[in-house]
Amino acid sequence: MINITVENHVGERHLLDVPEDMGLNLMEVLKAYEYDIMATCGGMALCATCHIEILEGAEKLPESNDSELATLDTLPDADMNSRLSCQLRPDQNMDGLVIRLKAFHEV
Repeated sequence: MINITVENHVGERHLLDVPEDMGLNLMEVLKAYEYDIMATCGGMALCATCHIEILEGAEKLPESNDSELATLDTLPDADMNSRLSCQLRPDQNMDGLVIRLKAFHEV
C-alpha cells in the first residue's frame, strides 16, 4: 500500500491508502473512494473527466503519453501540473503524491 493525498476544492486534504498491486489506475482508485469522477471514456484518455493537478511529487510520475497530452491540450485550465488520473498506475514511486481534483469534487 502507498499513500496518496487528495486536496478538495476548499483546501482540505484526505489521505488515501492505495493498493499498487491490483492493476487499478488512479481514476479507478479515486472512484472506489467515492470521488465524483465521471470517467465518460472509461479510462481511454479521451474525455478529461478525471483531470487532476499534481501538487507534490510530479517528478516521481512517468511522462505523459501522446493521447494524454492531446486530451489535456483541449482543456482551458490545464497546465504543466495537469494529468489524467486514468493514465497513472499507482506504484511505489507515487508514495506521498499530493493531487487536487480539477474536473469534479467529492460527493
